[in-house]
Formats: sequence, structure tokens, C-alpha cells
Amino acid sequence: VGLVSAACFAHLGLTVHGVDRDEVKIDLLNKGVMPIYEQDLAPLVAAGKQQGRLSFSTDLPRMVQEVDTIFIAVGTPSQEKTGAADLSHLRSVALGLAPLLSAHRYLVIKSTVPVGTSAQFSAWLREVNPAAQFTMVSNPEFLREGMAVSDFLKPDRVLLGVETPKARAHMENLYAPLSQTGTLLLFTNIVSAELIKYAANGFLATKIAFVNEMASLCDILGANIEHLVAGIGTDKRIGPGYLQPGPGFGGSCFPKDTLALQDMG
Repeated sequence: VGLVSAACFAHLGLTVHGVDRDEVKIDLLNKGVMPIYEQDLAPLVAAGKQQGRLSFSTDLPRMVQEVDTIFIAVGTPSQEKTGAADLSHLRSVALGLAPLLSAHRYLVIKSTVPVGTSAQFSAWLREVNPAAQFTMVSNPEFLREGMAVSDFLKPDRVLLGVETPKARAHMENLYAPLSQTGTLLLFTNIVSAELIKYAANGFLATKIAFVNEMASLCDILGANIEHLVAGIGTDKRIGPGYLQPGPGFGGSCFPKDTLALQDMG
């Protein structure tokens, strides 16, 4: 999410500094080697670097001084016992950022986080630096693995949780290259944005689980699952997406996000 967002924002004309504490990963990126595979990502990163709009470093203090907006994209894996999201990586980011916020910065959480995490992030910052100057924004991602670049540049919508008119205007400006070509910028409050991400993934996972149950029923009763999918998928209220039977759902999002949604419930 972080690398794709950085490369795409640079492609849209912004100057972007990518920061990670993993020195090996940063060294690879500076050599032009992608640590992940995403369609069209490598040429996008190369173009951004060549045009001077994209750089990579482990030097967080220097980078913070050169930007007005900090996007936070770190892992939030499931806790083994409860299924709740593990926010330790996010807390580490907060503790690293807190001493550096002597001037105002917009802090935008792109990680998938439970309701209330933006408020918790603010509290972590204040614990270390009561005078820290910042505005929190929630900007959940909706990127499919393997199609992330396309999904970023041609999204169904961009979800933005803000609490002030200034924050809304600032995010409208950042995403102007997309909104000017017809992309919907959907503004909510922060709590709603945090929950919408889980609701979306929970619903899509439900569609996959449901069609697999129907496939099992088809096998027993002698019905045709492809006909069933066509029969319900052409209903505009249901739609054909995520109605393909198979082994189930996996990847880095649906399993942990359904567990975290259940934990919140």
C-alpha cells in the first residue's frame, strides 16, 4: 500500500518521500529493484525517481521536515488469541513521529485500523509530545493485490475521514488530479471511514462465503452453480462481483479484517 501510493502520487505530480526503517528494502528501491510485484509498479517508480518526484530513505527526521502530509501505511495483522488488529507497528510510527511534529503536519492513516485508532494515535503522540502540531485524517485503501496501481489511479471512490474544513480542503487538493477526471471523493467523519473499510471487506468476504455454500447445495441437489450465479448476479441489488465459487478467501486482508470486525462487534 505504501509503495503503490507513493509511486502513484508521484505519477500524479506530487513530490513524495518514501520512508521505511528496513534498510534492505530502501536499498533495493534506490537500486530500482521492487520488493513486491504489482503490475505497472516498476516503471512508475522508475519514472518518479527520474523526474525527481520520488525518493526513498530511512531518515525519518529529515523527510518529515520536507513534507506537509504524512501517509502511514504499516501492517495491522491479527492478534493470535482474539483476532483483534495488532496496532504495535502503528504505535511504533507514532512514537517515532511525535518528537518531530514541531510544525503542523497532516497525518493520514491508510492502514486498515479498528474504529477509534485515529484517536488512539493522537493520544500516543500527545504522550510523547504534548505540544505536537498535527491533524488526523483517515484514508483507507481499497487496493486489490496484483491490481493495486490500477485501483489507485482508477478507483471506485476515494474514502476520506476528516473532522475539519481545512483537512477536507487539504485532501481535496491532494486528490484533485483524480477528482478532476471524475473520481468520487467520499468525505465522512474519521470513525465512519475507519468502519467503512471493515464493512466493505466484510461484505465481500460474505459474498464469497455465501456463493460457496450455494455451490455445495448445487452439488447435492443437482443444480448448476454457474446458472445460479447468473440468476442472482444479474439482480442489480446483488451484482456479479465476488460471486465466483472456489476455495474461499485468503490474502492479506479478508481473513484478518473479518476477524477484527468480529472482535469489534
